[in-house]
Amino acid sequence: MLSEWNDPSDGEAEKSRELCLGLLRETPMPFARSQFAPGHITGTACILHPTREMVLLVHHRKLNRWLLPGGHVEAGIDNRVAETARREAVEEAGVQLDQTVPPRLVGIDVHGIPGRKKEPFHLHHDLIFSFRASSEEFVGSEEVRGLVWCPVSLFDSYDVPAPIRRAVIRSTSF
Repeated sequence: MLSEWNDPSDGEAEKSRELCLGLLRETPMPFARSQFAPGHITGTACILHPTREMVLLVHHRKLNRWLLPGGHVEAGIDNRVAETARREAVEEAGVQLDQTVPPRLVGIDVHGIPGRKKEPFHLHHDLIFSFRASSEEFVGSEEVRGLVWCPVSLFDSYDVPAPIRRAVIRSTSF
């Protein structure tokens, strides 16, 4: 999947893709949350509103910023990273996803996660998958401070990072 993904207009995602491919080739446990050097693969959900005119943002409690829902691959539960993204979307946002729309890889972003408690600073090699909500209802979890359906026109107000912006644009182009 990563080898085939390509967006020549997005050099940052291409660099992240190469880092993810290297992680998969060179490390013994690329999906293990306990692998801190050079990091591990995570799954994120870019959830479009049923009208496809907005995306669901979560205000992440630990990172104190607006992001897409996502998280770590759970051994024995997630067989694919897209399943991780789907599970995390449901856990964090309580959103119902349209099962007739298959997830698509729409972004790749390697970024740093600050150290805290027993985890040192490390990298998340994040694969971003698009989903469509089947309704606009959501219910937040303890992991998030807030949830909002956000149109692209308000991304600056929520300080949405560039890799997420590009993933949302790719999601709406299908």
